[in-house]
Amino acid sequence: MSTYISIKDASLQLKISEQQVRTLCRQGKIIAEKIGNTWIVDQKSLNKYGLLSAHRVAEDRPSYNVNIQEQQKPIALSFFSGAMGLDLGIEKAGFNIRLACEVDKFCRQTITINRPNTALLGDINNYEPDDVLKAARLTSQDDIDLIVGGPPCQAFSTAGKRKAFHDERGNVFLKYIDLALSLKPQYLVIENVRGLLSCPLKQRNYNRRGDISSYFSEDELKGSALNFIINKLKKFGYAYSFNLYNAANFGTPQTRERIIILCARNGKTPPFLTPTHSENGEYGLSKWKTLESCIKNIDKHDHLNFPEKRLKYYKILNSGQNWRNLPKELQKEAMGKSYYLGGGKTGFLRRLAWDKPSPTLVTHPAMPATDLAHPEEDRPLSIQEYKRIQEFPDHWELAGPLIQQYKQVGNAVPVSLGLAVGKLIINLINDVEVIQFNDFKFSRYQNTNHVDWEKQFLQQLEKNKNNYEQQELVFR
Repeated sequence: MSTYISIKDASLQLKISEQQVRTLCRQGKIIAEKIGNTWIVDQKSLNKYGLLSAHRVAEDRPSYNVNIQEQQKPIALSFFSGAMGLDLGIEKAGFNIRLACEVDKFCRQTITINRPNTALLGDINNYEPDDVLKAARLTSQDDIDLIVGGPPCQAFSTAGKRKAFHDERGNVFLKYIDLALSLKPQYLVIENVRGLLSCPLKQRNYNRRGDISSYFSEDELKGSALNFIINKLKKFGYAYSFNLYNAANFGTPQTRERIIILCARNGKTPPFLTPTHSENGEYGLSKWKTLESCIKNIDKHDHLNFPEKRLKYYKILNSGQNWRNLPKELQKEAMGKSYYLGGGKTGFLRRLAWDKPSPTLVTHPAMPATDLAHPEEDRPLSIQEYKRIQEFPDHWELAGPLIQQYKQVGNAVPVSLGLAVGKLIINLINDVEVIQFNDFKFSRYQNTNHVDWEKQFLQQLEKNKNNYEQQELVFR
């Protein structure tokens, strides 16, 4: 049964004027009834609008009592949940997502709107294992089947300063590992960017970089941050495997690559994820999904706009083209100083192709170096198209202004990649044989799985040791 409140109470709750509330009622943004000359406002509708518009804050909360059907599902706890892309895939595989943990204001509101019965926590640094168990309505005797999380990637991204665990965001990575290992789940999943494979635990001193006679400490070696994590897992008895997975190989209409580390409490090395698609139908799998397959039938589009000076060039370009397809005399004009930069620069003035997967979605579709323009229309991709490409349901509501919605979806893990993770863990829990494809090319890079990566890291250690010994001989 709905509860109705006065315009005055509604204005106090949203902290806006009574006239603004009346306007929202007339526009149908809040469910309300007019009795005579007086509006009365539906409280539930007001709460939802407050979260969507960021007029209200999503508070921490415990999980609500789950029904019998949900209780029978394996339990998963989610950290750094974002807009819940990874979680939706895990949920689709058959898990009960009992708890989400997210510090971002707009993501928290998105979680509250779409999953009101899921426990919600904030900054991971503020919680200990007992806090997590209490919020998820679990005890220390309950066996947690899965903990999943993608700690902030900027500390490891090749586009950033790569301070690893000396970055505040790197510290929450360690907090996540420590908290998860303290909770002792059957399986632990760590999702991150490719930069994690090569990021050092400690940045080399700037003054020593040019000194070719100096050797590296182990913490300065490429990949030492990941090696540090692996040693922690081993210490707690967890076996692990990892690979760089292209989401297109799992049915996502997007070529997005992410490191997925799978960790098992039973000490058995987890197999790789099972692909469902391949670029050209190799292994008898379906071909990669195209952009056209997912965004053709959208009725409404909310989107940012390109600056007028950029539109001049887009009107010349066709689907799948970029600045290089402009007439020669316009290329320098269109690119300005960027024309002389190195690299492929394929993200400049880029129209997406109908017959290929989307490139990796970024948090803003209209930045000059990473344009994501519609294949035919003179605009960036809309938020509705972003959702389809990342495989969020159309009914999934995003809180906050449009720019924040793009950010939430752009940072998410594609649902199909989450589903592949969830299915694998479900099979391992139920002791079901996992299908494997020998020599499957999961990404475009080499040495990105745990076996090849560890060989390379050991070779690096040996080479560094030899360099040290040679240097010692020189200075004796």
